Amino acid sequence: MHHSQQKKFDALYKKHLNALKRQGKSPTTIDTYSRAVRRISTYLDRCPDNLTVDQLKDYFDMLLQTHSWSTVKTDRCGLQFFYKHVLDRHWDWVNIVKPPVQKKLPDILSYKEISHMINATREARFQCFILTVYSMGLRLSEALNLQIGDIDAEHMLVHVRLGKGGKDRFVILPQRTLEALRWYWSSHRNTSLIFPAGANHVLRARAKQPMGGQSVLRAIKAVAKSCNIHKNVTTHSLRHCYATHLIAEGLNLHAIQKLLGHESPLTTAIYTQLTESAHQNSADIIDNMLNQLSINLDGQV
Repeated sequence: MHHSQQKKFDALYKKHLNALKRQGKSPTTIDTYSRAVRRISTYLDRCPDNLTVDQLKDYFDMLLQTHSWSTVKTDRCGLQFFYKHVLDRHWDWVNIVKPPVQKKLPDILSYKEISHMINATREARFQCFILTVYSMGLRLSEALNLQIGDIDAEHMLVHVRLGKGGKDRFVILPQRTLEALRWYWSSHRNTSLIFPAGANHVLRARAKQPMGGQSVLRAIKAVAKSCNIHKNVTTHSLRHCYATHLIAEGLNLHAIQKLLGHESPLTTAIYTQLTESAHQNSADIIDNMLNQLSINLDGQV
């Protein structure tokens, strides 16, 4: 990209970042949408302010060969935002790229498989983390960022802050999870974080950041493999298991929707395809669900 093109790109890119912030986009969305603009500019070696349909098609042809449909979708959304809010221009993305609509059902672990994973995990932090995500249906970032002040032991609730869409919510705190959180926290006694970063209790005690998401994902993949579980297991799988098991225990969809922080009941309704539903008390059901696990928290701290 020659000097004049680079200068134009820098100015438009700054406008793009400012527009993303003005629209209240999350840091993750800002990162992915801005990456889309950088990526297409690098590939075509020019400022993306006046691209032809053929150039856009060429770019997405390349992207399809080198990246997943998930990346194609986020790049499309990022460029669409750039066209609308920076260039004030419309582009008909349907005629250029349209990711397929996929309706996949998640792999669900049994109580036995979840118990096996927790017991087979060698490190206490990952043992407690798996139990926490499963027992409260948390997203990865929600669990990682839990703080001491979020735990309301008196009312047996956890305050989940800035979940998806920047929304707070309360989730029920099972007794067994409270005991596990206290057990793990006592090993490092960080003044604010439940899951602090650090390779040992000394580093964790003074850490200012939570442990990394990638290390958690690697640990979960590794322990699932060691347990001879051939399903596609991620932290989000545990959230799916939470919802599915609650439906099997009889909790109604509306209550599960609130616990998961779903905007639409249609999102929650997918779990009805995985089990049967009925109606009971939320707290009793969750505690009963946790009592199904056979857990020995004896990982190295």
